[in-house]
Amino acid sequence: MANRPLSPHLQVYRLPLLPLVSILTRASAVALSFGVLVFAIWIISMGLSPEAFALITSWLTSPLGLIALIGWTFAFMWHSANGIRHLFWDAGRGFDLQTAERTAYAVIAFSILGTALVWILIWSAA
Repeated sequence: MANRPLSPHLQVYRLPLLPLVSILTRASAVALSFGVLVFAIWIISMGLSPEAFALITSWLTSPLGLIALIGWTFAFMWHSANGIRHLFWDAGRGFDLQTAERTAYAVIAFSILGTALVWILIWSAA
């Protein structure tokens, strides 16, 4: 058997930042799709009965429901920030590697800080 180099395995290979941001943007779109369905179910439950509304609301305010809501908030922040980034790309700006990496880090920072700010405001108002 020939002594050939092995392909990098997932344990060795580190996904570069820009493809990771691209993949997570697509994942955020999928998460937002599920979030819209849950939101629609919640809205529909309002019109069905107080019991249906209470049931859905109790699920959304459970620990698992809150994790999902925080996740959907993060997905919304991520998708919004990356959408703004893509608007600049549509205008022909920010394609050089250094700018693309800086804006990728800005998407990450905005998503984390935006999600934290939204939930701090929600919990302080409660």
